[in-house]
Amino acid sequence: MADLALAVGHALKAQGLMLTTAESCTGGGVAQAVTEVAGSSGWFERGFVTYSNLAKQQMLGVCSDTLTQQGAVSEAVVREMVAGALTRSAGDVALAVSGIAGPGGGTPEKPVGTVWFAWGIKQGAIQAKCYQLPGDRVKVRALSIEIALQGVLELLANYSMLG
Repeated sequence: MADLALAVGHALKAQGLMLTTAESCTGGGVAQAVTEVAGSSGWFERGFVTYSNLAKQQMLGVCSDTLTQQGAVSEAVVREMVAGALTRSAGDVALAVSGIAGPGGGTPEKPVGTVWFAWGIKQGAIQAKCYQLPGDRVKVRALSIEIALQGVLELLANYSMLG
């Protein structure tokens, strides 16, 4: 994880960009991983830990109708989380993660291990992807942090090719 966070930092710094995180099921784990890197204040702007639906609404501006109609673990919600993180911070790049880490909380439609991710750059398109992750709560959260960071690297690689 440390190598991945370091790689994210190098990529952000090389492009002069700041990262903001919007986390639910990871509970700030992505922010913790990136702030383990010395010098991360040069490329990490802030992290929003929005575990409850109310926090998603108040801190990130996620629409209550979206939460009611789609559920917190949905593409629409993580897209709104990224948009809100970019609007309500000085970050240039944002990631969002919302999922069901377990052991409870799963449904037939959204079983334990269902995690939605989104990544975006200011004035750019937001990308979203859903994963069905194996393992217990600790494993699902750890894999989610890894996927979130890997997604930032992919986003930045595509962004630098456009620039």
